[in-house]
Amino acid sequence: MGMNALEEFRQSVGPRGPVAVVGGRTRWQLGGSVDPQARLVAAPQGIEALDPSEMTVSLGAGTLLAALDEALAEHGQEVALDGPPGATVGGALAVGHDSLRRRRIGSARDVLLQADYVDAQGELIKAGGPTVKNVTGYDLCRLLVGSLGTLGFFGQVILRTRPRPEATRWLSGAASPQRFLTEIYRPATILWDGQQTAVCLEGYQEDVEKQAMKLHSLGLETSGPLCPMVLPPHRQRLTEGPLKSGTIADVGSSVLYAPQPAEAPVIAPEVQRVVDRLRHQFDPEGRLNPGRNPQRMST
Repeated sequence: MGMNALEEFRQSVGPRGPVAVVGGRTRWQLGGSVDPQARLVAAPQGIEALDPSEMTVSLGAGTLLAALDEALAEHGQEVALDGPPGATVGGALAVGHDSLRRRRIGSARDVLLQADYVDAQGELIKAGGPTVKNVTGYDLCRLLVGSLGTLGFFGQVILRTRPRPEATRWLSGAASPQRFLTEIYRPATILWDGQQTAVCLEGYQEDVEKQAMKLHSLGLETSGPLCPMVLPPHRQRLTEGPLKSGTIADVGSSVLYAPQPAEAPVIAPEVQRVVDRLRHQFDPEGRLNPGRNPQRMST
């Protein structure tokens, strides 16, 4: 991976015609189907530089998340990105879904420090910076995360890494989740299916032990290192009201996991006008990932 690979990617996108970037195809239909007339291109793969002391990693956006996680594990680090097996770093950023452990490790938008991306004119653009001193103006990196590639195609990215937890423990039991939001210090995850609550603790072994004892006193029992609940496959926006049977709420976020996909959210006309103007500014001809629309994602 290097400048040659990035330049080749830029040339493959080019300045004309509908074009779509392909990663692992793990969430290929999310936000709508890509126009079959679009040319398919793939971002560069491979880790360019890993600096554990600065807690940053530079790599091609086509790199598999699993390969990145394996490389970072050797240094006791990780990034706050999740995805199905086969998912790529660029795909995870383009989708922008936060990790189930977001309460502790942060959001997907916070991971991206710098992006070298190809715009709709086929030009290579650099946004952001690894030293996080670019505080003037809007942070363009954050705008690209969750855009489904409609504003630009990730070519190479620099990500923020963080220490891996020394210990992970899930606890569960029949209890209301609300008390755990205030009784426990920074749980990684709180899930609730309407009757059972599951809490994930992460951190140093000693701290996890202390927090687990607190949860035991509140009625939860240790389940082990893995999530005791099987999450339904579809993410939806969490709304007020009782949970439907078979759904699981990610407490403290806006995410609900459900057996069936949700209908596309209704977007206020004022919001849609802003979104349309923004996309037109970045891609006047609508050539990047045509057919896909981040507004169709339920959450």
